[in-house]
Amino acid sequence: MKALLCKQLGGPELLSLEEVAPLQPGPGQIVVSVKAAGVNFPDTLIIQGKYQMKPDLPFSPGGEVAGTVARVGEGVTQFEVGQRVVAPIGYGGFAQEAIADASRALPLPDGMSFEEASAFVLTYGTSYYALKNRAELKKGETLLILGAAGGVGLAAIQIAKAMGAVVIAAASSEEKRQLCLREGADHVVDYTQDDFRDQLKELTGGKGVDVIYDPVGGSASEPAFRSIAWKGRFLVVGFAAGDIPRIPLNLPLLKGASIVGVFWGAFGRTEPEADAQNMKELFELYAEGKVKPVICATYPLERAPEALEFVAGRQALGKVVITVD
Repeated sequence: MKALLCKQLGGPELLSLEEVAPLQPGPGQIVVSVKAAGVNFPDTLIIQGKYQMKPDLPFSPGGEVAGTVARVGEGVTQFEVGQRVVAPIGYGGFAQEAIADASRALPLPDGMSFEEASAFVLTYGTSYYALKNRAELKKGETLLILGAAGGVGLAAIQIAKAMGAVVIAAASSEEKRQLCLREGADHVVDYTQDDFRDQLKELTGGKGVDVIYDPVGGSASEPAFRSIAWKGRFLVVGFAAGDIPRIPLNLPLLKGASIVGVFWGAFGRTEPEADAQNMKELFELYAEGKVKPVICATYPLERAPEALEFVAGRQALGKVVITVD
C-alpha cells in the first residue's frame, strides 16, 4: 500500500509517497482502509518535531481518518470487516491504510460522507470539549473566538450557537468574517486592528466577553484577555500563529478569570467514557443539522504536501481533506 512518509523532520517538501507493507492490527486495534483524512494544523507541526507527540521516523502524518474496516485485531468485537468508521489516530492517516485503536474508533453515522467524517472528529471533538467541559459555556453568555474561520473556529461557532451563546467571531480578512457570519456568528471583528478592544467593548456594552476560545496565540491573546468579563474563562486551544503568548498573571487576578487548558487528545485517552458521550451528542447535533463541517478544499494523497502547505499558511477557510483511492 502507499503511504506519505516523513523520513526526516522538516517541511512538507521533504515528504515522499512510497510503497510500504500492508498493516497488521495488534490486539485491540483495527486497520482502516482510508477513504479520506482530515488535515489539521498539528499535522504541520508533527513533521517538524514541534508537536507534543513525536513519533519515531519514518511515519505518516494525518491524525484523523474515515474509511472502512479492512482487518481487526485480537479481542475486537465491536467492529467487522467492511464497516464504515471514523477514528482519531494521532498520526499515520495520510496513507491507503491506517491503524486505529478500536476503543477510539466510531461507527460512521448514516448520511455522513467519508470526507465530512474526516473533517469532523478532531475539530468538533476539540471545540465541544472546550466549550462544554472546560468553559461550561451557558446559554446567553458571550463567546469570543479568535481565528474563527479555521476548522476549530467554525466548529466552535456552530456548537456555541447550538448551546445558545452569543458569538463574536474574530478573523483577519473580510472574506473570513463573511464566512463566520454565514456559519452563524452574531458579530464579527478584525483582531488585527488597533481598535480591537474598542470593538469588543462596544459589542458587550462594556461588560467584556464571558469566554475566549483561542487556537491562535500570538499577539492577539493578551488584548483579548484584557477584554474578558468578571469570572471569564480563557481557553488555551493552540498556537497557530507560532508564538506562545505570555499573559501577565495580574490580569486573571484583577478579572477573577480563569486560564483553562484544552487538550482534547489527552481527554479522550484519560476520560474515554466522557469523550464517547461527547461524540454521541455531536453526532446528534449533526443529524439535527445544527453542525456541519465546512470543507474548503480536497487534495488527492499524492498532493498531500500541498495541502499541508496550504494549512500551514493559514489559507484554509474551514477544513482541508485528503482523499484516498
